Amino acid sequence: MAAKRNGPHTAASSQSGHGFGTAPVFLASISTILGAILFLRFGYAVAHVGLWGSLMVIFLGHLVTIPTVLAVSEIATNRRVAGGGAYFIISRSFGTSIGGSIGIALYLSQAISVAFYLVAFAEAFEPVYGWVAETHGVNVDPRWVSLTCTVLLVALMLTKGAGLGVSALWVVSAILGISILSFLLGQGPESIRPDALHLTDTVESGDAFGIVFATCFPAFTGMIAGLGLSGDLKNPQRSIPLGIIAATFTGMVVYTLAAVKLAQSATPEALDADQFIMAQIAVWGPAIYIGLGAAALSSALGSILVAPRTLQALARDKVLPGPKLNRLLAKGWGRAQEPVYATGVSSAIAVVFVILGDIDFIAQILSMFFMVTYGALCSVSFLEYFAGNPSYRPTFHSRWYLSLLGAVMCALMMLQMSFQYSLVAIALMAAIYFGLRRTRHGERDLTAIFQGTMFQLTRRLQITLQKNHVEEHDGGWRPSIVAVTRFGERRLGHFDLLRWISHRHGFGHFIQFFQGEYSFADEATARTHVNKLIERTDVSGAGIFVDTLICPSFELALAQTLQMPGISGLPNNCVLLEFDKEHPEEIKEVAQGAHLAAESMFNVLVLRSTNYRFGYRSSIHLWVTEENLANAPMMLLLAYIIVGHRDWRRAEIRLFACVEPGDAEREADKLSSLMTEGRLPISMQNVTSVPCTTCEAVEQEVSSRSSEADLVIAGLTVNDAKSDELERALQGYDGANDVLFVHASEKIAIE
Repeated sequence: MAAKRNGPHTAASSQSGHGFGTAPVFLASISTILGAILFLRFGYAVAHVGLWGSLMVIFLGHLVTIPTVLAVSEIATNRRVAGGGAYFIISRSFGTSIGGSIGIALYLSQAISVAFYLVAFAEAFEPVYGWVAETHGVNVDPRWVSLTCTVLLVALMLTKGAGLGVSALWVVSAILGISILSFLLGQGPESIRPDALHLTDTVESGDAFGIVFATCFPAFTGMIAGLGLSGDLKNPQRSIPLGIIAATFTGMVVYTLAAVKLAQSATPEALDADQFIMAQIAVWGPAIYIGLGAAALSSALGSILVAPRTLQALARDKVLPGPKLNRLLAKGWGRAQEPVYATGVSSAIAVVFVILGDIDFIAQILSMFFMVTYGALCSVSFLEYFAGNPSYRPTFHSRWYLSLLGAVMCALMMLQMSFQYSLVAIALMAAIYFGLRRTRHGERDLTAIFQGTMFQLTRRLQITLQKNHVEEHDGGWRPSIVAVTRFGERRLGHFDLLRWISHRHGFGHFIQFFQGEYSFADEATARTHVNKLIERTDVSGAGIFVDTLICPSFELALAQTLQMPGISGLPNNCVLLEFDKEHPEEIKEVAQGAHLAAESMFNVLVLRSTNYRFGYRSSIHLWVTEENLANAPMMLLLAYIIVGHRDWRRAEIRLFACVEPGDAEREADKLSSLMTEGRLPISMQNVTSVPCTTCEAVEQEVSSRSSEADLVIAGLTVNDAKSDELERALQGYDGANDVLFVHASEKIAIE
């Protein structure tokens, strides 16, 4: 029984923890917030950027931390929060690929924090070092103290666990409170006091604001320590919001009072000369050294509590490289599943940075990693709001604009602190993310995260477009085409033409028709065809929407299609149909569909495709006749849109106007004016007036002039044409290859 009680437990018991309440969350957070920066570096901040600048440091820092605190509180009340703190929240919202990339950086910053606070703790004994040097002639290296304390602290955690750590937080937090109160109530020697309270007084050649901010920002990151106890809380949904919000606002008040007290009690020169200036101001000077030691020790204690638990959570999610490493670091011992192995790894990292001993360098590295984490947390809250996910039901609600503010401020302050470090941090996140994605197929990634947000954005845009629908002559005509075909997978010409027209200036909806009565089995089959069409859009780079439709007849399918709302948010205005020149039996169905669409006031486009498949896509010929002159503006616009696609980038447009022999010059001038005013890319040398008096003459001219054209665009009269006349018209231009027949139901002006 003893072996079972003390050995590793199952995953089910791993979440039992210690059952702490709200107080440990508050204590772990506030003891980290009111830590080494307050005692060692805040006087430096006031000296280099002045009282006004230090208040700005506090204000900007909390523009990051307050939105993050509110975002974390919201996310934490939406679902059960287990061990791993901030990493758990990010990974369960973003997925383990994104969560793991941020979680690894977060863990490193937490492990390095242990070294940061223990280096600061060693500096609390500066008076002792001086006494030892004078009395015994021994120059003490502060790293002797910090290394010794690191070993003792790790030994304490390995043997006693988090229970003793939380008990110690009460003691050190009480000492910390007494030290700060001693400072706030003190006066300090008159020799260092300024003549008045100045807002902008600074030392000469002071450090830049960004450097000061980067050095001081770790002071405001204490809320992460409170999150790290999430797996040991009895009710994390209640304790996390209460504890971290209270600690954040308490810390903000204390830092504001400390900045005013420092500026009131000492000149910038005095503040810059002595990093322990608070000891001169306090009622009892030694209280500051004791408070620094308590603050640094409590912060280090909080970090050593949090970092191994984050690493343990990463290992349980198999984020770390290698299954053996994950299994080892995921193990926990005892009823509370203490992360013994993870503590050992965290200790080794801490020792390395303790040996470095540069507190300012460590502070700037910490700031960058914490900024990345905070920005991710704010982004989670922001995206969840706009995604409108019905399963996202937090009991505590932040505001989306506060989360957005926090994310933007993180990005801006990262760049302000250090452009190089920010690039390194972002590059590290990206490298870890793509490394995790290679082994985690099928899990949530960035595409899945933004899917809900994109859905909501599309929905709102469609509603806005519909409410603010403008007439074509106000907003400019653009094609919104719906294409219907039986041969979606067997013929590519129809699909290609739609993607060319929809490339930039329009929107395309491609529907493959399946004849039959609707059933669930047929619908499932049709879905597989949709997936194939989606693959085709991906391969070809087509920006069109694809779908299938099951109907008893083609005419009924087209009737349903004409009633569909436009996918783009604007109503459809064109119908694209297609038939093969080698299969004239298809013409009757297409002619009936063209009649139906034209009667519904849709513009009609009919592609007569051939095996030529648009040839080299280097020439487009437009044929305008007297009967189809009303279609010319749409024909010209479609030609212009098609040559704008990269597949037709070398294409030349030629226009042939079939006119009476005596009207050639007048018609040429009219077309010239139309293209000049419309700024169409057609050289006047490519406009030709062709004297034609009969349909047979037109056919002969087409055979002579356009037999090698890659695409011919011709006008088509539908409304008044009888079925047999329309069928004959669709068989015209026999000497050309691929022909696009155009009937314009709308009056389109080229301006």
